[in-house]
Amino acid sequence: MRYDGGHKRNDFLTGLLARFVEFVPVCPEVELGLGTPREAIRLVRDGGLVRLVGRATGADHTAAMRRLAERRVAELARLDLDGYVLKKDSPSCGMERVKVYGGAVATKDGRGAFAAVLLDRLPLLPVEEEGRLQDLPLREAFVERLFAYRRLKALFAGRWALGELVAFHAAEKLLLLAHEPAAYQQLGRLVAGAKGIPRAELARRYGERYLRALAKPATRGRHVNVLQHMAGYLKDLAAPGERQELQEAIADYRQGLVPLVVPVTLLRHHVRRHGIAYLAGQRYLEPHPKELMLRNHA
Repeated sequence: MRYDGGHKRNDFLTGLLARFVEFVPVCPEVELGLGTPREAIRLVRDGGLVRLVGRATGADHTAAMRRLAERRVAELARLDLDGYVLKKDSPSCGMERVKVYGGAVATKDGRGAFAAVLLDRLPLLPVEEEGRLQDLPLREAFVERLFAYRRLKALFAGRWALGELVAFHAAEKLLLLAHEPAAYQQLGRLVAGAKGIPRAELARRYGERYLRALAKPATRGRHVNVLQHMAGYLKDLAAPGERQELQEAIADYRQGLVPLVVPVTLLRHHVRRHGIAYLAGQRYLEPHPKELMLRNHA
């Protein structure tokens, strides 16, 4: 809740996405005991330090917020979160480009006092700012990472067999290629040599590289490469007219004339129709619930 008792509700988060996730509300300023309404706070540069202080009174909340953040982030880590949404421009919860005062002109190079601890302690957790979620490609990337993070944790929960990791890596191939082709190759080598690696170390190394790969934005060009790779499986199965239709859809996507969902939907149709088991198992075809409509932007 904002310092003045108001709110900036995000309709995507509280509406559509809320159907698929369970939210854990966190307001560090309220939890610090500042109340609502409360004095506005801001980041102020003091020598080589950045402090969190009251705008009118100058009350210094830096140390108290740090203690709260360390404790609260540890609690959140135990809740098995799949992601976190921070508040844009907030001196406590802003992810980046938060105003820092103290000079002749305020600079936008700060990070919220709570957000800094969260990002430091949970570096692989998918995190985004609610303001940036208005950008549709950034929204898709964040939600894709949420569901990938959940799949990865499910894989390594409890006892797991090496064959399960092999199957997971195979199913994630095209999704990884859309984000970072080099990562797919590196992870493949890791899996191939897995017999000589302790399971906990293997899970840590695979998980870190996998998540860092998906944190790199997928590009239109790499999507086109993946789509063409999949289209190659139809060479001896689909009729010439059907293959031409798919190629036109891919070309239209390359030019930004249609959204990604158009060629992907065509491919899913052919995969089902012709029973292409390998492609049917590719997470790329449905990395998140289709009801979220995240691939519907051109």
